[in-house]
Amino acid sequence: MDNSIRVLIADDHPMFREGVAHSLAAEPDFEVVGLAENGDKALALARELMPNIALLDITMPGQDGLAAAAKIAKSCPATRIVMLTVSEHQDDLMAAFKAGARGYVLKGVSAPELARVLRSVAAGDVYVSPSLAAGILREQTRDRPPDPLEQLTERERQVLELLAEGLSNREIGNRLQLAEKTIKHYMTNILEKLQVRSRVEAALLVSRAR
Repeated sequence: MDNSIRVLIADDHPMFREGVAHSLAAEPDFEVVGLAENGDKALALARELMPNIALLDITMPGQDGLAAAAKIAKSCPATRIVMLTVSEHQDDLMAAFKAGARGYVLKGVSAPELARVLRSVAAGDVYVSPSLAAGILREQTRDRPPDPLEQLTERERQVLELLAEGLSNREIGNRLQLAEKTIKHYMTNILEKLQVRSRVEAALLVSRAR
């Protein structure tokens, strides 16, 4: 079938590997073109067969799936890489996408759902198992430090921008038509909100944010 999605499957468990191959082969738009038991074989077959999808386990003897993914992504840029794994570790997830994966699916997924995911990735989408995606969002929300610049009022931002341009309190006051004493008050608030000790540190902070 000319328009079929050609899939390479790499997993070190023969029964699982054969089961995935059987379920995908039963779909009219998939063609399983290669089976590999480790990362080295997966890389060799990917270079030889140029599949649309390389479906890789992470934990395999010898070269693991993450190492293979990075090399396949470099050697076969047209091949979309999807990890099919039991690992729910965020480090593995992030490493997979850094290596070039476009999908991360947990084992236990149903055959129809796996087929749907692979179609989506083959079409150019990115996929992460929902349970992992939700966890990442929670962690990012929890761990992301608030941007101190967002705590500033509009007037404080104006003062800080002029400070970053090298203006003195008096010059800032003249520019904003405010008393120098008022500018000093703003500067005190700005330094406290930004948790910095000097005007120089405050200016550096806004310069980095530009």
